[in-house]
Amino acid sequence: MRRIAQRLAIAVALVIFVALLAYVDRDGYVDAAEDGVSLLDCFYYATVTVTTTGYGDVRPESDTARLLTTLLVTPARVLFLIVLVGTTLELLAEHTRSAYRLSRWRSTLSGHTIVCGFGSKGRAAVEELLARGVPRDRIVVIEQDPDARERAVSLGLAVVAGDATRTDVLREAGVAEATAVIVAPDRDDASVLMTLTARELNPTAALAASVREEENVHLLRQGGADTVVTSSGAAGRMLGAATLQPDVVRVLEDLLVAGEGLELIEHDVPRDGLSHADAAEGAPIVAIVRGGRPYRFDAPEVADLRMGDRVVCLCRNGD
Repeated sequence: MRRIAQRLAIAVALVIFVALLAYVDRDGYVDAAEDGVSLLDCFYYATVTVTTTGYGDVRPESDTARLLTTLLVTPARVLFLIVLVGTTLELLAEHTRSAYRLSRWRSTLSGHTIVCGFGSKGRAAVEELLARGVPRDRIVVIEQDPDARERAVSLGLAVVAGDATRTDVLREAGVAEATAVIVAPDRDDASVLMTLTARELNPTAALAASVREEENVHLLRQGGADTVVTSSGAAGRMLGAATLQPDVVRVLEDLLVAGEGLELIEHDVPRDGLSHADAAEGAPIVAIVRGGRPYRFDAPEVADLRMGDRVVCLCRNGD
């Protein structure tokens, strides 16, 4: 846009230059009625001349005016055409380069994670992904706000500008090839629509979504979300617990932050009859997930580990 504005300024300057040139030698110009020309006539003459329209109703009559037209007005006309054609070609070339870069980027994009929304929740989700070792080039952010997009770009993330509720925007982000989609907008209605659209376009990706109100959790689950996080409810419960058991909340915060202190880690159970120590690599088991249903550490199902179960264990960072 800055380059276009500069070239537009050059074009306007050329029109003004030719108009003033004609006005200074206005006695050498005549209009269709063979009368003299006014300042408005000179601007009209300059406009139709530099744009090569050339109606001929205002024309140079004297030898001096014709000489000025030959030596000064004609080069101005050529320069105007160069500016016009050059701008058009540059825009077309830039569009072609952008389309080529996008197609190359899309051809290599697979197995990535899409983050819909880069507000406070989206940024925290990206920080967690990075802390858990997800490469930056495997994260694609969809965001409408220009300031939020700039923050995402500053982190080295790929960014798609647009509304993640739209099918074309999700496709541009490569949702069909994504392994995970994180839905983190500021509004619950947008979260529901993003979930529905993303699940329709990719039935197999792991889809985690957030809502502010617990009454909307069932809508997201029905829309295809594998995991639903209630931001206001979770924050409220932690605030309430903090007044009675602040140390418990500190431990929970430690568990939620990757890369330091204690962490909750998932492991697959590769075969039947595996011991707890081998399945959890020596860490204490907090729960198992069997058939998509979680069982606490004290449930009878935990005593009998099976192939395909996932164990959730507590370990220290680096273990």
